[in-house]
Amino acid sequence: MERRAGSPALTSKRSSSAPPPLQIGPAVDGRQDTRVLIPPTTRAPERPPSDLIWSLAGESMGTTWSARLVPPPGTAQDAFQTAIEEELARIVALFSPWTQESEISRFNNAPAGTWKLSDEFWSLLNAALDLADDVNGAVDPTLGALVDLWGFGPPGPRDPLHPLPDDEEIAAALAVSGWQKLRLNRDGQAAVQAGGVKLDFSGIAKGHAVDRVSARLTAMGATSHLVEIGGELLGRGVKPDAQPWWVEIETVPGSPAPHTVAALFDVAVATSGDWRRAFVHEERLYPHTLDGSTGRPVDNGLAQVTVFDASAMRADALATALTVLGPFDGPEFAEAMQIAAHFVERTPRGLVERMTPAFAAMMDEEAG
Repeated sequence: MERRAGSPALTSKRSSSAPPPLQIGPAVDGRQDTRVLIPPTTRAPERPPSDLIWSLAGESMGTTWSARLVPPPGTAQDAFQTAIEEELARIVALFSPWTQESEISRFNNAPAGTWKLSDEFWSLLNAALDLADDVNGAVDPTLGALVDLWGFGPPGPRDPLHPLPDDEEIAAALAVSGWQKLRLNRDGQAAVQAGGVKLDFSGIAKGHAVDRVSARLTAMGATSHLVEIGGELLGRGVKPDAQPWWVEIETVPGSPAPHTVAALFDVAVATSGDWRRAFVHEERLYPHTLDGSTGRPVDNGLAQVTVFDASAMRADALATALTVLGPFDGPEFAEAMQIAAHFVERTPRGLVERMTPAFAAMMDEEAG
């Protein structure tokens, strides 16, 4: 994702002529100008700890990460690189099903019984289950068996001669899936492995990692920073020139939305797209986002969902949930919950966009 400098200041005035609460159809009459998003803020920017900006990068969680930060005086750049790598390695050791000795892999491969969980694993599992309850399972941490079945998990892609599971295979995976079936022993901080249950945090793991890296940087005195992991972003504070961290919002190829940049000041943004991690069979696209109610990849026409939230984990989870809810229930739910969300749908007329009132309220009309 390209970072943008020299964009309008965080305090730019918004036009009172905001778009309708839910805009449907090609954006801005086909104009190719820039849409500027300025999320609301509850605090005034503080001066960063120095006039420097360091850029760090690496690989983890099967993707790339990057961080831009304003360091406090007297701190070595290597210390921040090491701290981020340590934080990500710790998260992988807890939540990566691709790592055989991770805590999630040990639970997934365990025989039936009750298994005690570490503090952080317990915390994230409960947060994931709470989110699942909020969206009626549209994001669900118990779909690991289905993820593997469809070729998106550690076992890898299916046999090219049999790329699609049959109904019996799907039914068997569904039998060990479902957030409402997972039993917890709260007194013992443990989860019940019923046999064959496979947890999967792919809907929230990158967002959680962004939040944890951000917290680590803040604890080290880098209170102004931008963290990105696999396209999920969180910005804290402002740059030395008092500009916020400007980022470009990724768009599906052919999207009607104009080029869009957003000011990330104490806010995160996550995007779910059907072109990411997908396969094509007989001219049909099968994305990695699965609908736990059917046991199949989503097929509702949504090409992309972008969500802003104070937490990268919640933004990540909500982008997935709204994708599963679809082009009608998704915007309706997001509007009711005052979620800043943007949708791009594939229709016979081509790609069209929808946005919630909270998203529309962020648009700076004067900047376009």
